[in-house]
Amino acid sequence: MKKHWLLILMYTLLISCFATSHLLALTQHEGTTLDSLNKKYLNWHNSDPIKSKIQGVAVESAYTQLLNGATASKKIIVAVIDSGVDIFHEDLEGKIWLNKGEIAGNGIDDDNNGYIDDMHGWNFIGNSKGENVHYENYEYVRMIRRMEPIYRGVESIDQLVDSLKNDYDTYLACKHDFKEMHEESMKRYRNIMSFDSKLKRAESVLKKFFGKDKFKQFQVENITSNSDEILRAKRFFLAIYKRGFNQKSYEKAKLKTKEVIDIHLNLDFQPRKIISDDLTDITDRNYGNNDVKCMRSDHGTFVAGIIAANRKNKIGIDGIAHSVEIMALRTVPLGDERDKDVALSIRYAVDNGANIINMSFGKNFSPYKSLVDDAIKYASDHNVLMIHASGNEALNLDKQDRYPLKRMQNGVCVDNWITVGATSIKANKRFCGKFSNYGQNNVDIFAPGVDMISLYPENKYNLASGTSFACPVVTGVAALVWSYYPNLSASDLKSILLESSLKYRKLKVFTPNVKSKKKKKVKFRTLSETGGIVNAFDALKLAKIFTTKDQLSSK
Repeated sequence: MKKHWLLILMYTLLISCFATSHLLALTQHEGTTLDSLNKKYLNWHNSDPIKSKIQGVAVESAYTQLLNGATASKKIIVAVIDSGVDIFHEDLEGKIWLNKGEIAGNGIDDDNNGYIDDMHGWNFIGNSKGENVHYENYEYVRMIRRMEPIYRGVESIDQLVDSLKNDYDTYLACKHDFKEMHEESMKRYRNIMSFDSKLKRAESVLKKFFGKDKFKQFQVENITSNSDEILRAKRFFLAIYKRGFNQKSYEKAKLKTKEVIDIHLNLDFQPRKIISDDLTDITDRNYGNNDVKCMRSDHGTFVAGIIAANRKNKIGIDGIAHSVEIMALRTVPLGDERDKDVALSIRYAVDNGANIINMSFGKNFSPYKSLVDDAIKYASDHNVLMIHASGNEALNLDKQDRYPLKRMQNGVCVDNWITVGATSIKANKRFCGKFSNYGQNNVDIFAPGVDMISLYPENKYNLASGTSFACPVVTGVAALVWSYYPNLSASDLKSILLESSLKYRKLKVFTPNVKSKKKKKVKFRTLSETGGIVNAFDALKLAKIFTTKDQLSSK
């Protein structure tokens, strides 16, 4: 019994990681008021790690010591490719990109960019009727559905011609992932239903005892009775609440589990039919709409807040960059994003003036990777910096790919790409987020991403963790530096951010791990290429040195 409900409690905490791995966040609370959140975590990522034990990225020190009285030279446009952004949030006032070439609401593509009334960005997962895709399959489910008619009867790869063998291997890998996730999800669901039965039985006993439907923990603690049934119910409730059971989180876990089984793993679920485009044709782009907020913009709003929340309005949180605008690109549903939508989002960002693209999403398969590769190369050719969250599966990315990634199909890596892992508030053995993906070759840098406070739709706020939120910390620092040193190239800016990162050469941390109780310590510096955390103060100092040297060498 004890192990059973402990399993459920652990699942309640981790469910978002497994159920919504496309959006790289582990949400811990629903949106609420700022006052109801633990102030310990408010703006901690902006703190100076040299001056305090709080392992932030020295944003406040940068403003007070290096930028005091200085004026930014350029407003940086950051494209947030995500689930949507609440562009009306009180703490994003004055920070949303406006397409000045477009006239709002006239139903005409005034600037001839191919998108009608795209005032603040574009929604790439909807249609012109205002219908939107909210839920999607995982990518391997879609691939199985597409490849099953070809490979259903194949028993050996030797039966196939050479041109089909690689696809067959991919098909088997998709089937493997599908089976593993389905079995895991069904096991969770059975465990939850078993726990649910015990919970309802205990609730029924206590409701009868108290003579009312609602009761509080202290009331349960004070129960005295000779009834074994009542005492069992008392022990059950006190045990689960002692270990942090939360009814709201538990109900959310049940819903998420059903969502995985009924939607993400459902081979018959095909929401893309409302768009009816050719997923292989990048020129077939006559779809979408200008609803960049839509019904679930919590993730993208949180991301945007870390980058750009208004620093001067004396409310909410302080964004990292002040001379910045957010271009909202709704591309990621609940489920895996489509390669074509990602590619079009990148191209839209580049064509409409974005300097930096923040990408807090990812998946295990990329069937139309060439479309994304071409878009990434397009961004590279146009001096746009791309920043990507590493992911929340505690994987070594040197051994397993997560898409999109900087390596093209021809093996060449673009130099305008940064991959980011997540860290916590203290430099101790739990410094590295236990969920964070890592890799000495394929993760560039780390940034704060554990217990972050940022924005939530409808003027609310939230506390959450994930590499999703480490990513915009780096994006924010990049935007801050670039706004004062706009002549830097994207690759130069990347080099400055990596080289100036704060190194933790001797610190040993637990290797990220979300599924096992076994904890292994490694040197933090082995988990990424730099072995460091992005640092705004040092990045600005290095940018100044770099720019001065460049100016001198050009004379």
